Amino acid sequence: MSKRHILFLCTGNSCRSQMAEGWARHFHGDEIEAHSAGIETHGLNPNAAKVMREAGVDISSHTSKLASSLTEVPLELVVTVCGHADENCPAFLTSAKVVHVGFDDPPKLAKEAANEEAALDCYRRVRDEIRDFVRDQLASHL
Repeated sequence: MSKRHILFLCTGNSCRSQMAEGWARHFHGDEIEAHSAGIETHGLNPNAAKVMREAGVDISSHTSKLASSLTEVPLELVVTVCGHADENCPAFLTSAKVVHVGFDDPPKLAKEAANEEAALDCYRRVRDEIRDFVRDQLASHL
């Protein structure tokens, strides 16, 4: 049986979509080929990689990719994880089922943090919310 291809789409493919890809590979790697991409590329956020590593999932080798780099991938599901990506989802992706599940932007939340540990807590909260969605609800969208 071939794996089902899914894409997590965000604005810059630096944080939320990368976390979601990591969790999908962790929980559903036998059935799903997970991808992440962005409307733009902003590079992998080091704090996203750090908090994922704390949870036992290594995304440090992930790279930030444009959605247009996946035109040949037979996507079945596109999950937009931020409002901007949902509103600007490239037309070629809409041949797949598109579901919007918005998560707060950790870098934006962290700007208000009193110190580095409080900033990382912003990333951890969103990491755990994405984990719960991917683990418990993703399969129901396929």
